Amino acid sequence: MALRLLIKTRLQRYFLAGLVAVVPISLTVLVVRWTIALMDQLLLRFVPERYWPEALFGFAVPGIGLLATFLLILFAGVLVTNYFGRSLLHLSERLMSRIPLVKGIFGLFKQVAVTVLSADREGFRKVVLIEYPRRGIWSVGFVTGVSQGEVQRLIDKRTINVFMPTTPNPTSGYYILVPEEDAVELNMTVDDAFKLIISGGMVAPPESCRLDTVELEALDQ
Repeated sequence: MALRLLIKTRLQRYFLAGLVAVVPISLTVLVVRWTIALMDQLLLRFVPERYWPEALFGFAVPGIGLLATFLLILFAGVLVTNYFGRSLLHLSERLMSRIPLVKGIFGLFKQVAVTVLSADREGFRKVVLIEYPRRGIWSVGFVTGVSQGEVQRLIDKRTINVFMPTTPNPTSGYYILVPEEDAVELNMTVDDAFKLIISGGMVAPPESCRLDTVELEALDQ
C-alpha cells in the first residue's frame, strides 16, 4: 500500500514537472508557427503565383512573409527619416485626417503608436503602484503621461494618466487619473510588470525589483 502511494506521488510530481517544462515550449512553438504562416499567407495574396517559392524553388519557404514584413517596415523607417519621406508621410496623414470615419480611427491608432512606440515619450515606460480600486488594495498600472488641459485645470493636484490593465488580458483595462503624489514608482520593467499581470501574480519579478514591505507599511501610515 505504501509502495503504491509512493509510486502515485512520484508519477504525479513527474507529470506536473513535465507539464511545466513542455507546455511553455509547445505554446511558444505553436504561436510562432501560426504567426509565420499568417504572414506568409498575407504576403502571397499580393504576389503573382508564378513568383511563389513553390513555383521558383519547388518547395515552400516558411518565414518569407515575416522576413518581407520586417524588411518593409525597415524600408518605411528609412524612407520617413529623410525629407522626401517625411513630406510624403505628412501628405498621407493629412489625407487620412480629412476622410470621415477614417480620420477618427487613424487618429486613435496614431496616438497609441506615438505613445507606446516613440522613444521620446514616457508612455508605458513607467510602472507604478497605486491604491485601486479602493484604499488598502494595491494595483499595478502603467503611466501613459501627465494630465493636461481642462482635466488638469479642474483638479487642484498634479495628476498623471494611468492605464490599469486587467488579468489575464492586459490589452484591456481602465484609464484613471491619479494624483502624482499617490503613485509609487516601481523599479520593475514594463516586461516584468506584464508577466506579473498576465500570470495573475504567479510569475513574480526578480527580488531586487519588488517593492519592500517596509515601504508599503510606511505608505499606510
